[in-house]
Amino acid sequence: MMKFRFRRQGADPQREKLKQELFAFHKTVEHGFPNQPSALAFDPELRIMAIGTRSGAVKIYGAPGVEFTGLHRDAATVTQLHFLPGQGRLLTLLDDSSLHLWEVVHHNGCAHLEEALHHQPPSRPGFDGASGLPSLARITVVLLVAAGDLAALGTEGGSVFFLDVPTLTLLEGQTLGPDEVLRSVPDDYRCGKALGPVESLQGHLRDPTKILIGYSRGLLVIWNRAARCADRVFLGNQQLESVCWERSGRTLVSSHSDGSYAVWATDAGDSPTTQPTVATTPYGPFPCKAISKILWRNCASGEHFVVFSGGMPRASYGDRHCVSVLQAETLVTLDFTSRVIDFFTVHSTRPEDEFDEPQALAVLLEEELVVLDLQTPGWPAVPAPYLAPLHSSAITCSAHVANVPAKLWARIVSAGEQQNPQPASGASSWPITGGRNLAQEPSQRGLLLTGHEDGTVRFWDASGVALRPLYKLSTAGLFQTDCEHADSLAQATEDDWPPFRKVGCFDPYSDDPRLGVQKVALCKYTAQMVVAGTAGQVLVLELSDEPSDQPVGVASVDLLQDREGFTWKGHERLSPRTGPLPWPAGFQPRSLVQCLPPAAVTAVTLHAEWGLVAFGTSHGFGLFDYLRRSPVLARCTLHPNDSLAMEGPLSRVKSLKKSLRQSFRRIRKSRVSGKKRLTAAGSKEANTQLAEQAGPHDVEVTPVQRRIEPRSADDSLSGVVRCLYFADTFLRDAAHHGPTMWAGTNSGSVFAYALEVPAAAVNSDRRPERAVEAVLGKEVQLMHRAPVVAVAVLDGRGRPLPEPYEASRDLAQAPDMQGGHAVLIASEEQFKVFTLPKVSAKTKFKLTAHEGCRVRKVALATFASVACEDYAETCLACLTNLGDVHVFSVPSLRPQVHYACIRKEDISGIASCVFTRHGQGFYLISPSEFERFSLSARNVTEPLCSLDVSWPCDAMRASYRTRESPKLSQANGTPGVVLGPQSRGGSPDPTCSEGADTPDPPEATLSPMSVDSATSADTTLDTTGDVTVEDVKDFLGSSEESEKNLRNLSEDEARACPILIG
Repeated sequence: MMKFRFRRQGADPQREKLKQELFAFHKTVEHGFPNQPSALAFDPELRIMAIGTRSGAVKIYGAPGVEFTGLHRDAATVTQLHFLPGQGRLLTLLDDSSLHLWEVVHHNGCAHLEEALHHQPPSRPGFDGASGLPSLARITVVLLVAAGDLAALGTEGGSVFFLDVPTLTLLEGQTLGPDEVLRSVPDDYRCGKALGPVESLQGHLRDPTKILIGYSRGLLVIWNRAARCADRVFLGNQQLESVCWERSGRTLVSSHSDGSYAVWATDAGDSPTTQPTVATTPYGPFPCKAISKILWRNCASGEHFVVFSGGMPRASYGDRHCVSVLQAETLVTLDFTSRVIDFFTVHSTRPEDEFDEPQALAVLLEEELVVLDLQTPGWPAVPAPYLAPLHSSAITCSAHVANVPAKLWARIVSAGEQQNPQPASGASSWPITGGRNLAQEPSQRGLLLTGHEDGTVRFWDASGVALRPLYKLSTAGLFQTDCEHADSLAQATEDDWPPFRKVGCFDPYSDDPRLGVQKVALCKYTAQMVVAGTAGQVLVLELSDEPSDQPVGVASVDLLQDREGFTWKGHERLSPRTGPLPWPAGFQPRSLVQCLPPAAVTAVTLHAEWGLVAFGTSHGFGLFDYLRRSPVLARCTLHPNDSLAMEGPLSRVKSLKKSLRQSFRRIRKSRVSGKKRLTAAGSKEANTQLAEQAGPHDVEVTPVQRRIEPRSADDSLSGVVRCLYFADTFLRDAAHHGPTMWAGTNSGSVFAYALEVPAAAVNSDRRPERAVEAVLGKEVQLMHRAPVVAVAVLDGRGRPLPEPYEASRDLAQAPDMQGGHAVLIASEEQFKVFTLPKVSAKTKFKLTAHEGCRVRKVALATFASVACEDYAETCLACLTNLGDVHVFSVPSLRPQVHYACIRKEDISGIASCVFTRHGQGFYLISPSEFERFSLSARNVTEPLCSLDVSWPCDAMRASYRTRESPKLSQANGTPGVVLGPQSRGGSPDPTCSEGADTPDPPEATLSPMSVDSATSADTTLDTTGDVTVEDVKDFLGSSEESEKNLRNLSEDEARACPILIG
């Protein structure tokens, strides 16, 4: 009868209106480097760059903050990209030989990248009326001619077709077949093997009627389209890889499969030409690999640039990824750590200029983008303001710090500038500067901290669209490793030839996996930081503006507390260096705490005002006073049967097999028990049996709730510490408040300690004479033993307590210490609020019972209203194992909104998610990219930029055709781009003005928020974030159960259920 005690209420219109003003879900921008890039293009007039990926995404970048993304309908590899110069339009070629025309489309004052047209060439022979011509089976190369209105398509069969770009239609009667070309070559050359595929097409800068065609066999032909004849023929016999036509048209340079390149003169001798003027193998005489691409750029000084990729000696350096730069007698072999995709030079392309005068060289690699300044002696690398490789070492954890004070921000930026000093020359600047960033200056500075496998912590400016690297902290120098000796041996055996030069920062190899960073915490008011690692090391660091030489204090904390019967079988601890150590300006270590056994740190928190740091592992948790450099507390949380905790994260193959075996046994057991219940004689008998099973645990089964099986107390890894928390609250009695520490474990246990912090230690850097004391005040055991994800104390007004120093320095509203406090405990299955100091249940929400999902990440966030400047609510944001984000009110725990955010199969993406204090979040969609999303209707970080383009008079035709048929418009992260179109004469185009009668896009066109990301669709990460055994269990669950779990909670149920007090 108890289920009828509440009346179901309808939706409150006023509250629904307020929800719309507070909450809105957007996937706004993708930070980092595109995953699996496959193509590159550069528009020298607009100075913008495009990158295509193997998942079909197209990303365009300009000045910092100018970027937007498109996504092909089919997830095919983008093999080539070609800008229509100055028009803001892009022609893409996919590996299925389909062609797609993209353009910036104007709508309601802003624009975005849309696919205007696409064309799938026919594969049947003779489609253009010319019998006997090979079919257009596969396009190998594309060349834009006649200001981008015409495209020449080279094919695998040796034919060249011509395409009208504005309409993407093949022109009949203009196809150039290999038979027609062979009429211009001598008989003896014609009788040899076939010409092969078209490997290269090059246009003349001053004469658009001439096209240079390069065939795989080695034949080069300058074809005159107007006269339909060959002007010059160059008879090469070495397999061709690439061709470059010098801007004056008098010189050709070809690269070949044997590692050689040849220079041909177009105005010397008669045609056909059989011998080049210069032929050389740069890294000969031994067999070399092919030179896949070559560029020739001339200079007024006469010292021309020759840039090529590949060509390395096959036996000695065949596995190197190199781009060579040759100028006069200077040769530099750029040695990269990942495969070279493509490269281009930034140089003058105006026809009236006589010389190229290259300014920069941009090299797109599989894992990063490197730009070199060719005008500064030594050709230094130019720091990238975006597209930095987040995964230069694999990301192992991340954290976000909001509202960073200006003083700390300036100190971090200064430390980063000292790490990477810039040359005195002013020419070393980022060359991709197209467009204008119209976004307002961010109101607050945000830091994104990423911990990496090599022991580094990287600081990123996450205030705006461009994720800019600020500073890198390395912890490896504190420990003794074998990497220094290996590096010295490698340098000793390195020869002077070829002249290798290491370029780029991508380094996927870790010297020691124990260096991996697991948790980071930063106090933004005192510039103190905690970094915890895989081998149980906990470092306390402090920001210093000057280099120093100082020793680091080392302390050990035994978390087993001399328990018998436990033997650590995992890795050994790292050996710290002794004596004074040199530290550069930046964060410098002050103390090192070593947990014993040296298991990976699973939780850490810092309270700089009290001078305390708490840390936890799979064995227990400890408290350390870093002012006195002495341990305060150590508590073991191991269960007697918890054997997996003694094996360590680096040797858990057997453990994973055991856990999977247990999971399948439970599945089989549940299926067998289900069949038994179905065959029971009558529903009354079955209900009685179900009630008897639930009897010992008093589990209430209601129509809107799922029945939750309690977890066993001896489950594997039950002692893992999941969260730690400091709070100034009421724990002993209702009259006196004081410092407390809270710890939550994997078995649903919560330990609350009352701390005695000497007054001298509060807000002081001096070491107090009296030590900090910790006394166990409360111990809470959740009924279902679900892992505790987070703990937070709420003041008398139901608001979270401020961070350390916020209240004492009047940086935040002081907490209410008059009313009764409460503690919010978030487990994987439910949220529950307890009163303090009695710890009696006040309210709860059973997420697993209602939604059939488990909690993975939670955070308290402030949501500001878009309608009222001063109104804001503090809510609980939660990410589940199904990838959904739920928002609950605090402290009433009423469901507000929920959104589908991450694919439920993306285990690593869910594990890597981090929330911000203002309703935003980040998660990894690939090893190198963060997807940024916003739950707040007001606090949204998305691109807003302008792009001045020059459109021909008929350029809007494709835009009108786009709206005739619905299609996928764009990918996640596509920004709005405010467009200022101009006609050829430079005057504003009236057809694109603000008040123009532009047709609306179709209703079927999807918004940026409704299309899945290109990289998140089919990318699986290796290791990112904290992937637990429970994540694997969720992934291996049956599809029927997953589909059943997708049921949404209706509004009336959402209002009734949180009131139920268990």
